[in-house]
Amino acid sequence: MKRTKLYNAHKKLKGKIIEFAGFEMPIWYKSMIKEHMAVREKVGIFDVSHMGEILVTGKESADMINYLTANNVKKLKPGRIHYNALLTHKGTFVDDLLVYMLEEEKYLLVVNAANTEKDFNWIKEKGAKFDAKVENLSDEYSQIAVQGPKAQEVLQKITDLDLSTIKYYRFKYGKVMGKEAIVSRTGYTGEDGFEIYFTGSEEDAEKIWFALLEKGEEFGIMPCGLAARDSLRLEAKMPLYGNDIGETTTVLEADLGWILKFDKGDFIGKEALEQQRRRGIEKLLVGFEMVEDGIPRPLEDVFEKPEDEESISFVTSGGFMPYIKKNVGLTYLPLRLTKIGTEIYIGIHGGKKKAKVVPTPFYKREK
Repeated sequence: MKRTKLYNAHKKLKGKIIEFAGFEMPIWYKSMIKEHMAVREKVGIFDVSHMGEILVTGKESADMINYLTANNVKKLKPGRIHYNALLTHKGTFVDDLLVYMLEEEKYLLVVNAANTEKDFNWIKEKGAKFDAKVENLSDEYSQIAVQGPKAQEVLQKITDLDLSTIKYYRFKYGKVMGKEAIVSRTGYTGEDGFEIYFTGSEEDAEKIWFALLEKGEEFGIMPCGLAARDSLRLEAKMPLYGNDIGETTTVLEADLGWILKFDKGDFIGKEALEQQRRRGIEKLLVGFEMVEDGIPRPLEDVFEKPEDEESISFVTSGGFMPYIKKNVGLTYLPLRLTKIGTEIYIGIHGGKKKAKVVPTPFYKREK
């Protein structure tokens, strides 16, 4: 079991620790609902140091990443970021990730914690023909997410950067509590906010973490755990690898076709995805809202009609969403059932409860 450099900080704050992706991480401190609401209405901070950081450098680094992924990194400029997917030959997901263009011929790939080793090996193996160096720097980096409407005001108190000049999906180098860092306007909550990447000791990480809590006290800041991170990202319909996307679902089926750049040249999975695009997908990831009482949980069966014995799908993500105060979920449905308003039934506690297909995201912040 691994621990981030903030593990002792979580213990000091009496966080409830669980095993997650090979790490001991806080699932919550006070309660998931309070932490969720703090991020929607004020500000919260998350330890996301368990995420993987893979550095790709060299004269063919962009060519390598483009060959392995869906999006086109050659459209990036230094200081910019995009959402992307590492693809299998079937057009399904090895992982989803963020790509940071640090400078010419230098990219930082931020990947899911549980997939770091797998992704690193896949990139090295499938990208071996390119003149590029691949390094797994995950153990060196700490990462703190500051999320919520008051995120900028809190973080501004401990950095020399003018945060108002950092646009969404952009980053700058600067100092946070005197420590060299990358500060990006990104997050996994559907709110405005920042993610801070830095290297250093446990002492360095705790210094930044507790400074944020101190400076954010006037804004009602809360430390937040994995449970609130999950409910926040679901409310904003941000997919979770292993639940909503994976090696059995293609980018097109996952409703993420906007990241596919077919005109960029050859890439892994291109042929399979082009074929699927031509013939049309058979299933699509959609959002649903419960009409009858019941909280949908991952892996629960989805039925077309209440009398059906055989399910047509299962819930990939689901739960009670504290801010919108609704029971919602995601599921893959046959195309004929994906129209907004279509009724479906979720298997909950041995019964079948009515739900309906609704537009997503379930929550969208006002800009």
